[in-house]
Amino acid sequence: MAVRKLTANYDIVVAGGGLAGLFAAVAAARQGAKVAIVQSRSMFGGNASSEVRMHIVGADCHASKDDMRETGLLEELLLENKKRNPYASFPVFDTIMWEMAYKQEHLTTYLNTTVQDVVMDGKNIRSIICYQATTETEIHLSAEVFVDATGHGTLGVLSGAAYRIGTESKYEFSEPSAPEVSNDHCMGDSLLFSARDRGEPVKFIAPDWAYHFSEEDLAIRPHTSRMVFNASDGTVLSEKAEGSRQLPDYYDSTSGYWWIEVTGHGDEMTRDSELIRDKLIRCVYGVWDHLKNVGDHGVENYDLDWVGIVPGHRESRRLDGPYVLTEHDILANRVFPDAVAYGGWPMDVHCDGGIFSKQPSVAVSYEGSYTIPYRCFYSKNIGNLMMAGRDISTSKMAFSSTRVMGTCAVGGQAVGTAAALAIKHGCTVAEVGSDHIKELQQTLLKNDCFIPGFRNEDPLDLARTAHVSADSETETGKAVNVINGISRTTGEGSNCWISNPLQGNPATLTLKLPEEKALSELRITFDSNLSKSIMPSITRKAMEHQVKTLPKELVKDYDVQFLRQGSVVLEKNIRGNGQRLNIHKLDDLCCDEVRITVRETYGHAAARVYEVRLYENNFRR
Repeated sequence: MAVRKLTANYDIVVAGGGLAGLFAAVAAARQGAKVAIVQSRSMFGGNASSEVRMHIVGADCHASKDDMRETGLLEELLLENKKRNPYASFPVFDTIMWEMAYKQEHLTTYLNTTVQDVVMDGKNIRSIICYQATTETEIHLSAEVFVDATGHGTLGVLSGAAYRIGTESKYEFSEPSAPEVSNDHCMGDSLLFSARDRGEPVKFIAPDWAYHFSEEDLAIRPHTSRMVFNASDGTVLSEKAEGSRQLPDYYDSTSGYWWIEVTGHGDEMTRDSELIRDKLIRCVYGVWDHLKNVGDHGVENYDLDWVGIVPGHRESRRLDGPYVLTEHDILANRVFPDAVAYGGWPMDVHCDGGIFSKQPSVAVSYEGSYTIPYRCFYSKNIGNLMMAGRDISTSKMAFSSTRVMGTCAVGGQAVGTAAALAIKHGCTVAEVGSDHIKELQQTLLKNDCFIPGFRNEDPLDLARTAHVSADSETETGKAVNVINGISRTTGEGSNCWISNPLQGNPATLTLKLPEEKALSELRITFDSNLSKSIMPSITRKAMEHQVKTLPKELVKDYDVQFLRQGSVVLEKNIRGNGQRLNIHKLDDLCCDEVRITVRETYGHAAARVYEVRLYENNFRR
């Protein structure tokens, strides 16, 4: 049977459909570029999908760093999931991620499609050759810009991009936590599982192929609520040991363990992927056998409900950009002039050997957050190749922080936006950084991304010229905060209009323009409490610490009135809002005043609005 062939041309092609690739594709398409996304799996999300079921962690470190949760497209996705999927079903979450891509104008999706080869034009990629197994189709996709969001850096390696793998010595970048001698050790893959309380004792008979683990084998692997461990290095301690603390909520014998991990060296993490998966399956059943049949671990009534078959990948290759992010940048909370994303997760380096190691993993914690420069997101030697996700340009130490999905997600949105700007200006991806970096940063901020150290300076935002007032406000929540350029609470203050909670709702915010304008767009950023987690998780306690539906601070019902010389020319009544960023398109509406009246939140006594933006008609923009 002959394999059919398909050829298509796009502005931008994204290879890889985890969160970084999904958001790169959606962000580029929303900027008007013609985009294709190629995903080897039957669903989007990567480690966040139902195939792996890893919860999405990031700069807020399991909500331990206040107001640090990632916003932008990730917040949009998680709020939509929270509204429609309150019990956090991962298969339903798959559908919501698919929907984000499927409904996006200018975006074409190729699921079940694997990148097999590239066609080069000198130092640029001309096209990629893919195979879609479900339709038996060979697909040739050409584009001006390509994004490698494969995780493994597959597209980069096929094109000849410079890359690194393993750990640098402390002398390469003078990193204090790097080893004396470089090595090719890669953090391993993991499989999760879930278990359900059946309300009665359930026996478990281990298959003969399962590994067997003694209590001594798992001595440094926290797996019962009676164990405590050292917060700095993860070693298990006695209950009364100095420096110990109770097991955190995300260790749960009903939802799997990160330390069920099989590591490798160099290209073993890709070359031996099938063998690693098989080994992990033996580990999962061996750990469950230990929990059920070796001592009392409190799971007598529990039964395996789901066992992953697709490993969650941590580490393989990193593609080199013009700049390599290092441990120094992270510890210094560095703010780069060309910053486009941020992180805050610890430098979390897992031990060589994974579950079979007798050494603990090491996490280097620090206060605050750091930024990631644009120069980490494009190849230093392939002219039209960008990177999104865990394969960006970092040292191993920095990678151990940037690799988590929340950080990968905001980097993906930055890359997609930058790629679209390269198409818009007819320039290279490097020239976006040299000639259009401020436009890139301001576009990201406009779309509810956060870049520490930066604020709204968009000259086209008419709200910045408005006189702002409210019928009530608090001392720390002045109405004028909605145009101060920062759309979350920071060390500088609340940056939010907060109405008097004693007055209750409705509460009204008014923006009076200096003169009449023809408005095409209103943007309102509400408070969705960035100090709380809203991620889907199979960990029972993680879900118990979340509200079941949407954050109580989020505005549910509100009205917007547009006035011209004191008379209302248009009114919008929004009911059941579920999003932090609300965008209202207008048809060149002539007005000089906007009133926003909050009718109801999801449970908070006061109205909370972080930002309001106003834009003139499109042809002037």
